[in-house]
This record gives sequence, structure tokens and C-alpha cells, in this order.
Amino acid sequence: MSSAPTADEIARDPTWLAQALDPNAAKVRLVAMDRESYRCASFLDDRLMQRPVNAQLVPWPGVEAALGGDLRTDARWIFHIGHVGSTLVSRLLGELGGVLAIREPRLLRDLALSPAEVRERYLPSIPKLMSRTFGESEIACVKATSFASEIAQHLVPPGERALFMYAAPRHYVASILAGENSVKELHALADHRSQRLAARDIAPPPARHDADRAAAAWACEMTTLEAAAAAMPDRQVAWADFDIILGNMPGELGRVAAFFGFAADPPKIEALAAGPLMRRYSKDPNYDYSPTLRAELIAQELRLQRRDIEAALAMLRTAAEKSELLSRALARAEGN
Repeated sequence: MSSAPTADEIARDPTWLAQALDPNAAKVRLVAMDRESYRCASFLDDRLMQRPVNAQLVPWPGVEAALGGDLRTDARWIFHIGHVGSTLVSRLLGELGGVLAIREPRLLRDLALSPAEVRERYLPSIPKLMSRTFGESEIACVKATSFASEIAQHLVPPGERALFMYAAPRHYVASILAGENSVKELHALADHRSQRLAARDIAPPPARHDADRAAAAWACEMTTLEAAAAAMPDRQVAWADFDIILGNMPGELGRVAAFFGFAADPPKIEALAAGPLMRRYSKDPNYDYSPTLRAELIAQELRLQRRDIEAALAMLRTAAEKSELLSRALARAEGN
């Protein structure tokens, strides 16, 4: 294991990923990465630590001092509601020349879960940390974990660009119900999401079944994006429905690349849209998963759990009558 990096090494490039942060102890975990490590990692949270890595725990003041001065803050950002293809889009964009894709560093989650008065100290340095690249012509594209959307307005500097990804509630609920792990996650995050909804004066009735829980999850994450967009009038924000993306991957991938200012000629976009990444499960490329399989699973749940799903969607519409934010989210997702 090498010694802790110098200030210059921290500031120069993303060789030392700021992977995790203990805000109360003011310490950050740096992990040594190369370009291929970033390309291969589905997530840069604690799953990264399941294999041997060169990690160094260093005091935050040293990192903060290294980031003083006029450094880049031009990272592009992807925020999302979870389970809507953000990892796939990040992987595809990462295959473009000049793009460094950074997927879900735990540090962003650590900040999002910290009290506002604690994280204020760290936020000014985060755009600089996340904008470091291996070359001057390269641009970082950061995909945050879903609930980091709570602090999106603090992560994206004025004038910079963010993509907000979502799915219509019917497809979202069905896709969650179709996966054993996503249902487990649904239960694990239920209380936290209830608290976040309550903070926005949204109080769905007690869940009757998992379809209700999935609908409440959609409401939580989607209103978070709506609130973030409202708080970012001086940023460039684009929205993307994952099912629309899948229906026209070349066109939509080209649109997103152009929005982010990434160089991508049509043949390259076409090749990516027809390539192997589209046939693998983005969270773990060892498994087959395709747009066709996703559509089949959604159709299956819409058939098997139709009554519960319809009841959950009705619950969302009723809750939206008392929440302008949720009403706006539903209107966006339903194309109104």
C-alpha cells in the first residue's frame, strides 16, 4: 500500500477518488483508481471495497486545501429516481471519447444523509473533486445515487448541466415489483422515504401492499427531482423518461450527449445503441438483461398485480390533489 497522496496529487486528476466521507470526523477515504477502474465499476460505494484496493483515510482539511484556487467545476451530472436506467446511460456515455463516467461515489450519499449544518462545510469543494479528469479535454459525468438528488442544487454549479431521469409511475411500480432485490430495497427504504415525503408535506395513506410502497417511492424520488429543478433556475436541466430512451436509444443517447456537450458522431451512437451494453444488466454485466426482457417483466407484473397497481396509481392521484409538487411530477410523467 502506498503512502497518502500529496495535495498536488489530489488536485491534479481523479487518480485518487474521494470515495467516502465521515463528515463528523472530517475524514475522507481516497481510493486509487485508473481510467479502466472507473470504466468497469458499476458503483463506487462500499461495493468497491469488496476487492483489494489502495485506500487511504486522510483528514478533510488537507483535501480542502488541495482544492483551493481556480480548478474545474464543469462535471456533468445525472440524477434519477432509481431503477430507471441511469447506470446504463452512464455506461454508454462513458464509452464516448473524452468522457470519464463516475458512478455513485459513496461520498455523495454521505453528504446527502448529513444534517445541512454539517455538510455546508464540504459542499463548496465537491464540484471540484468530481470534475477532475485524466486529461484537459476529458469531461467528468457523475451519476449520483438516487437520494443525492436532495442536494442536487448544491452539487451543480450555476451554468452547469444535469440530466434528470425518471419513468412513468405505472412502469416504475411494475418494474420494482418484478425484482426480488428491488422489493427488498423498497422495504428497507420505506421509513426514510416517508420522512422525506413528510418534509414536503406529502403524506400518502398507510401502504396496503408493495404496489403502494413502490408508488410512494416514486412520489418521493420524483418530487425530489421536481424540487431540485425548481431550485436550479440558473442551471441547464434536461429530463429523460427511460422508456422513451429505450424506444429510440440512438436518438435519445445522441440528444443527451449533445446536451452534455460530448463529442459523438452518429455512427458511434448507433454502434453503442446496438452494442453489448444493451444486452447486459448494467449493475452487474455478468447477467443478461435487455430492453425486451424489461418490457416482458413489466407486462407480467401489470397482468399479475393489476388490481394493486391500479389502486396504487389512484392513491398517487389522490395525494397529488393536495400537493402541487406531486401534481407537477405526475403531469410530467404522464406527458401533460
